[in-house]
Amino acid sequence: MLDPKLIRSETDKVRLGLSNKLADLSLLDEFLSLDENRRKLLREVELLKAERNTVSEHIAQMKKAKEDASSEIERMRDVSQNIKAMDLDVAEVEARLSEIAFSMPNLPSDTVPIGKEPADNVVLRTWGDKREFDFTPKPHWELGTELDILDFERGSKIAGSGFILYKGLGARLERALINFMLDVHIHKHGYNEVFPPYLINAKAMTGTGQLPKFEEDMYRCDKGDDLYLDPTAEVPVTNIYMDEILEAEKLPLYLTAYSACFRREAGSAGKDTRGLLRVHQFNKVEMVKFVRPETSYEELETLLDNAEEVLQMLNLPYRILLLCTGDMSFSSAKTYDIELYAPGVDQWLEVSSCSNFEEFQARRANIRYRPEAGAKPEFIHTLNGSGVALPRLVVSIMENYQQADGTILVPEVLKPYMRCDKIG
Repeated sequence: MLDPKLIRSETDKVRLGLSNKLADLSLLDEFLSLDENRRKLLREVELLKAERNTVSEHIAQMKKAKEDASSEIERMRDVSQNIKAMDLDVAEVEARLSEIAFSMPNLPSDTVPIGKEPADNVVLRTWGDKREFDFTPKPHWELGTELDILDFERGSKIAGSGFILYKGLGARLERALINFMLDVHIHKHGYNEVFPPYLINAKAMTGTGQLPKFEEDMYRCDKGDDLYLDPTAEVPVTNIYMDEILEAEKLPLYLTAYSACFRREAGSAGKDTRGLLRVHQFNKVEMVKFVRPETSYEELETLLDNAEEVLQMLNLPYRILLLCTGDMSFSSAKTYDIELYAPGVDQWLEVSSCSNFEEFQARRANIRYRPEAGAKPEFIHTLNGSGVALPRLVVSIMENYQQADGTILVPEVLKPYMRCDKIG
């Protein structure tokens, strides 16, 4: 959530940032109008309350002097009714202001390129070389079906389109990758592992920015308990410290978590959604940071490094994109995407987004820190990055490590987890 003081004092900056984020500027105009009306109402209410206090003292003096105060008492009844009505008006205006504030996206960092669509993103660098094949590489859905490690039909039979059944070494590959990535982040990068709930309440969803904007993309329980299935571990892990004040000496905090993720939005049927390219349920390892504001952009770079190292250890070719303003997420101030190359589908596939949210999420979730003993609490900066998401990682491994005989070699770093050298 944006700081209301920033909206009032630097309106032009806010308007430009929201415009570059392709946001609805009518919300800003409504906010400014309502905010001015709120302050006008508060001034009027304070004047009436001051008048009531003064007249109440005068009435007490009149009663003490045994003078008739009935007309003043009657007038104060009217004043009290007006105050009550205006308090209700203020509450109504404040409720709408809060609703608007939660609907406005974060402002982009000045270091983010301005653009409207993915074509405006900037490719910063690539790592690794695309493999040259002496045969035509197969897409992962053919490999998975032929090796009997992915079952798309039975997954759909159980849960519907977009849900996958992993079998045999396919299931073991998922588990191996999860354990491998957690071990890397814990033992090499210094993250502390947590295992959060998969069900999340509306307050937590609002804290990280999923609500109210993205409610239609999520799975919601229908028993009136206000719970949603986890769309990403970013949500429960960030909200671990919701409504808390952290001490400065505990910062920075690095947390990592595995979670299954659930999202309704999976795209229209076609070549970009076939197989594992876009699914409703998937596994992911997440990294979340809680840091001092002055270090957050340095922390974003190391967060990106941490995600990259996973892919380097797996020896998979990838590229880094700096997202433009129009392609960034609702809550992000700056985002790097990591895309793996998959030769079977001949596509670059996003496997990680590493983002700095500055104080946007912390303000929504009320996560603060005390810079020093006795100091006034300030909002912390939060960051998160996939470390990494599995479906497209599995796609890239299967398609890059496939052999002419239809088998798939196991990457060297996964052999201790897989306990085999190849699949097939």
